[in-house]
Amino acid sequence: MIISGGENIYPAELENLINGIDGVTGAAVIGVPDDRWGEVPWAMITVRDGASVTAAAVREFLDGQVARYKLPREVVVIDELPRTASGKIRKADLRARFARG
Repeated sequence: MIISGGENIYPAELENLINGIDGVTGAAVIGVPDDRWGEVPWAMITVRDGASVTAAAVREFLDGQVARYKLPREVVVIDELPRTASGKIRKADLRARFARG
């Protein structure tokens, strides 16, 4: 769970919605430290070859479906989500790579 400005944000809620976007093949949402809000959500996505999914398109898709404070501050397209041998996304690896707090 991400706590942003005292509000709870559940990554799975955002991941499920983002995975419904045409062209997205995977999504992970993590909390990144923020001086003002404590943490803010960031989304890491993988995209099908030939598909064009932008950060703006993801935010636009989510806008109106979730509260504005839940919108990812950043959407980063990466080649591959780090996974364990059983296929679970290693969010700690993503935090280590992208969190700058």
